[in-house]
Amino acid sequence: MASILDEYEDSLYRSASVQQSRASVGIPHSGYVNARLEKETPIFNKQRIDFAPPEKINSLVVSSNQLCMSLGKDTLLRIDLGKPDEPNQVELGRKDEAKVYKMFLDHTGSHLLVALNTSECLYLNRSVQKVRALSRWKGHLIESVGWNKFLGSETNTGPILVGTAQGQIYEAEISVSDGSLFSTNPDQYFRQVYTLEEESGPAPVCCLEIERGIEGKFFIIATTRKRLFQFVGKIPEGTEQQGFSSIFAMHADHLPSFREFPASFGFSEIAFYTPKLRSNPRSFAWMMGNGVLYGTLDYSRPDSILSDERVWVYPSDIDITVNKPISIVLTQFHFLLLLPDRVKAVCTLNGQVVFQDLFLEKFGLLTRMIKDPTVQQIWIHTEKVVFRYHVQRESRDVWKMYMNMNKFDLAKEYCKDRPECLDIVLAKEAEHCFQNKRYLDSAKCYALTQNYFEEIALKFIEAKQEEALMEFLIKKLSNLKPSEKTQTTLLTTWLTELYLNWLGILEGDPSQRNLYLDTREKFRTFLSSPKNKDCLFNNRASIYELLASHGDTEHMVYFAVIMQDYERVVAHHCQHDEYDEALNVLSRHRDEKLFYKFSPVLIQHIPKKVVDAWISMGSRLDARNLIPALVNYSQSASTQQINEAIRYMEFCVYQLEETQQAIHNYLLSLYALCRRDSLLSYLEQAGTNPNRIHYDLKYALRLCAEHGHHRACVHIYKVMELYEEAVDLALQVDVDLAKSCADLPEDDEELRKKLWLKIARHVVQEEKDVKKAMACLSSCALLKIEDVLPFFPDFVTIDHFKEAICNSLEDYNKHIEELKREMEEATQSAKRIREDIQEMRNKYGSVEPQEKCAACDFPLLNRPFYLFLCGHMFHYDCLLQAVFPNLPAYKQAKLEDLQKKLAATSQPSKSHHRPKDADTVSLGKGQQSREQIKADIDDIVAAECVYCGELMIRSIDKPFIDPQKYEEEMQSWL
Repeated sequence: MASILDEYEDSLYRSASVQQSRASVGIPHSGYVNARLEKETPIFNKQRIDFAPPEKINSLVVSSNQLCMSLGKDTLLRIDLGKPDEPNQVELGRKDEAKVYKMFLDHTGSHLLVALNTSECLYLNRSVQKVRALSRWKGHLIESVGWNKFLGSETNTGPILVGTAQGQIYEAEISVSDGSLFSTNPDQYFRQVYTLEEESGPAPVCCLEIERGIEGKFFIIATTRKRLFQFVGKIPEGTEQQGFSSIFAMHADHLPSFREFPASFGFSEIAFYTPKLRSNPRSFAWMMGNGVLYGTLDYSRPDSILSDERVWVYPSDIDITVNKPISIVLTQFHFLLLLPDRVKAVCTLNGQVVFQDLFLEKFGLLTRMIKDPTVQQIWIHTEKVVFRYHVQRESRDVWKMYMNMNKFDLAKEYCKDRPECLDIVLAKEAEHCFQNKRYLDSAKCYALTQNYFEEIALKFIEAKQEEALMEFLIKKLSNLKPSEKTQTTLLTTWLTELYLNWLGILEGDPSQRNLYLDTREKFRTFLSSPKNKDCLFNNRASIYELLASHGDTEHMVYFAVIMQDYERVVAHHCQHDEYDEALNVLSRHRDEKLFYKFSPVLIQHIPKKVVDAWISMGSRLDARNLIPALVNYSQSASTQQINEAIRYMEFCVYQLEETQQAIHNYLLSLYALCRRDSLLSYLEQAGTNPNRIHYDLKYALRLCAEHGHHRACVHIYKVMELYEEAVDLALQVDVDLAKSCADLPEDDEELRKKLWLKIARHVVQEEKDVKKAMACLSSCALLKIEDVLPFFPDFVTIDHFKEAICNSLEDYNKHIEELKREMEEATQSAKRIREDIQEMRNKYGSVEPQEKCAACDFPLLNRPFYLFLCGHMFHYDCLLQAVFPNLPAYKQAKLEDLQKKLAATSQPSKSHHRPKDADTVSLGKGQQSREQIKADIDDIVAAECVYCGELMIRSIDKPFIDPQKYEEEMQSWL
């Protein structure tokens, strides 16, 4: 049995998958597509099971991958298709002539019912090996079973329905006991609930099906040879275990709804298609005498679950009197009819035979066909052979059928993964819509096809359908790739032209106002689309030309705003005297360059608003670039309007703290022009430090002089430290101002005296005010009465300045007395200094013979030494060695030079023939030079004690061990 599903099936699947993968290679997903590259495998792929039964096969059922077949008279063979190499054989244990009539397997594959031709029924559970007879079922030839898919389990069937050959419908339940292998009676109950009849009386119950709808509603479908009955009713929630008696009781007095057909071939069979496991069936197919009744199942309908019914007659080569169909199986789009020697597949969409498979005579007559609903496999058997059909890509050609039925949405749904088919469907749908004058829908479909662009465009142009043409172009544009820039530019420009033409036509027709507004909105949406932004930006010059050629200034401004071409927008508003709108655009987008360009125009008309906008921009604007606009404006405006310029300049100076000289100079010019008080206040606030003043002093001086602002000029002279000019100009304004200027040169008494003399001369000669002149003497201590007297005329009497003369004489006397006192103090100080010098000459110190050098600890008297007042004593060479490293570089060089000179004077003379007198003179000079050199060396070396002086204090941060010798010293300690 291992070969049933292993080797043959696996090899078949592998070959099919390889062909499919090869067939998918090379099919492009864009552009024009080619036909299929390889021949596809059939939808219904037959496989003969490599199985030779020891006896003839009487019956076969499959469900949930569980296969059960009846062999010969007394054998049941069970196969778990997941483990085909582990078959299970069960003996019926019958010794009479009873034969298997029919077998029924539930949806879980757990419960198997075996109906015998002796009106008996056997039960076999998947988990046991022993067949049990159902005693309550005895006497009934079972034709059909309606399994309970909602309450059934592996050990309990739940309430089920059983149809008999006599037309009765029974309700029953079978349960496996938990305590033992079976309970005493596995059939819990078996009671009749209804009897089906035809015109001639009770008729066999050929099929039973139980389905549950919404809100607890149950639908029971039962068929006889010519009738299809429906029983509909609700079972209260929680009472489902009580069975279906209440539903049948509702029809005790009247017949339920049914469909009846006149012809009959002695039996009927109904098949259902369930798309997913544990879901409700979606469609049905009832095989009866007149053909196949096909339809869908609508669980929302109140009385009948059957919907969209139609009867497909049997193909012409089927004669129900000779080779009537034996079984029917339903798939998603086909129903398969089993005939004695062949299988026919009929499409449920159009009733056409799409598949026929003829079986060889050596296999025998076909007996039954059944489908496993869980894995969607179809099984067929004869008395000695088993076949299986795999359903592969059943929907591959469904799109074509839906397309021919003009059901384009369904057609597209079934070919969305096949671009070559989808293109055909779209083209057909587009053509269908065009012929039915649904031009907009046609345009949308054409845009998705691969048909020639020019052909489609001309088609709409010839039909004079500009709106549909626009729709086609828009859809085509949206489908273009970013790399297709030429096509994008073409479509964008063409659409712009079409929109402008259409808007021009609609604008002149008042009755089309709403359409005009709608079209305008679409045009603006097109212009502002992010996908079109790059193309429109790169071709904005062409778009501007199109807009200008149509005179559409409104959309020109709108397009400029989208392109952020605010310069064009502002220029447009200015040309139409819409200065407030222009300023609003500038303020909203805050572009500095646009402010610089349009401010000269705007400030002429709305100065206050423009200045407010400048101020709101703050430091983002460079005030220097706005000065030309202000200059042009201030030259042609009144004083009140100039105040706006001053307001902005003051904002820059005081709020933004601008230091640019041009800004301060311009503010000065405005102050000088119309605000004298503010001018002087500004100059004083700027201070008197030339390094911290931001305006040009010379320019400010010239400006103030031109406008006659003398006080401002005096202030500028003071800042420039031109005090004489400041005093000369201040005397023309105010003497007190001149006095304040005269005291400024504090470090130059001569200049101060000169300035005060100018003030005094002016007071005496110009104002002829002797008292004020005397006041000048009291204001400046540098002036004396004798400095002022030459300015007075000869006729002035002494009475006016007698007091000043007396005060001057008293000052002279005081000065003379102070000089005498200083001279006496100097004499006493010189006397004390001479006494100290004499005392130092007589000072000495005593050295004991055992004294040692403080540096080397050797006897001191062995070599020349130094004795300091602190008591420390050093050899000359020891002191020199300690002091030299700590001397500055220049003193080290000087000390080395002195040592060389000292060594040179100590060498004996090489000449022995000089005159005696000359030699004596030379020796005297050399001795004097030697003493002086020694003294200079002592001044450097012995300036202070090396232990008590500043040298020791400065060396406090030096390490005890030289860093260069640290490693060597550290190693010596190891």
